[in-house]
Amino acid sequence: MKITLSPIEHRGGTQIKISFDYDLEVKAYIKQFPGVRWSKTYNSFYIPFSHKAKSDLFQYLREQKFYVDYSALSALKNRPRSPNKIIGAELSGTNKERLNQYRNYLEGRRLSGSTISTYSTFIALMLEYLKETPLTEIDNEKIRLFVEDIIPKKNYGISTHRQLISAVKHFGLLFKETNIEGLVLQRPKKSQYLPSVLSQQEIIDLLRSTTNLKHRATLALLYSAGLRISEIIQLELCQIDIDRRQINIKQAKGRKDRNVMLAESFIPLLANYMATYRPKKYFIEGVNGSLYSPTSIRAFLKKSCKRAGITKRVTPHTLRHSYATHLIENGVGLRHVQELLGHSKPETTMIYTHVAQSDLLSIKSPLDTAVTKLLKTDKTQRNLSLSRNIKG
Repeated sequence: MKITLSPIEHRGGTQIKISFDYDLEVKAYIKQFPGVRWSKTYNSFYIPFSHKAKSDLFQYLREQKFYVDYSALSALKNRPRSPNKIIGAELSGTNKERLNQYRNYLEGRRLSGSTISTYSTFIALMLEYLKETPLTEIDNEKIRLFVEDIIPKKNYGISTHRQLISAVKHFGLLFKETNIEGLVLQRPKKSQYLPSVLSQQEIIDLLRSTTNLKHRATLALLYSAGLRISEIIQLELCQIDIDRRQINIKQAKGRKDRNVMLAESFIPLLANYMATYRPKKYFIEGVNGSLYSPTSIRAFLKKSCKRAGITKRVTPHTLRHSYATHLIENGVGLRHVQELLGHSKPETTMIYTHVAQSDLLSIKSPLDTAVTKLLKTDKTQRNLSLSRNIKG
């Protein structure tokens, strides 16, 4: 596979355009490179140009034995990095130090990298808003004004608003002199959306419409074990215990381990898949054994849904929602479902009780009850049909 790197002027600067003959697994591998983006204008992937970025990308591609032509980049000079891309770049020296202390504090609490980045961005905005305000003068009113100012400006949704409040509260826990620890900042309640769920027949139709064996095995395992997309991507073969009919999920969301069932009906499909593809380490693997791309899973799931005639919006997480809902419909207790899903709080699992249909479908509409009662009491209405035109 030949990959060509060439310079383009895009988004106000010089970028490295990444060109190759279309291949799903090569595409998935390139998407894992840090900072890579997609350009609709050039119909290709690209990264901001620098000699280090060029070198890192070249080494990354050579790891998979790709032939890389980067001759078009040889005459380019380094493109300076835009300072506004760096979190807290425009802060004063004092506030930069506070931000660094905050990041170190979050790392010490072992928060995930994405959470640290998100919270640090919020605190950088807060420090920029407060300018040189001493910590001892950061009070209820100043924080309230900051929150009320930033939310409409950035058009933050409820989830982002909640993250912002959490970030500020962590800042208060670190810098006790601010008195933010005792600050009354209410997180807005999350919007309650009922998860989209496929019926069991739609699940069967989906799997039957997935002709690629690797893709079918992936979708079948996502549903049959109720896995998150991150869990199936990182699932190693050694975690699948066929004899005990279970899968051990390691360090999932919330750094929790859990065991889930290995469906009996999935085992023949698993055996066929293993014999055909012979993965070495992970259950599903990308180019030369690399981690598979979540984007690829979403892409072939979308195609399978189209072939199956499923018109509702379906994501890999929809299969997990369907798994939980079907368990509850089949009479599995809420506590057991919570354990299988790896939820910390039962409230998270309880959302599935609102979409489980087994009890709801047995309830008659009051219209049906009224019509039935009328037919029993008035024999002249035997041929009553609501689909007919009714004369006034």
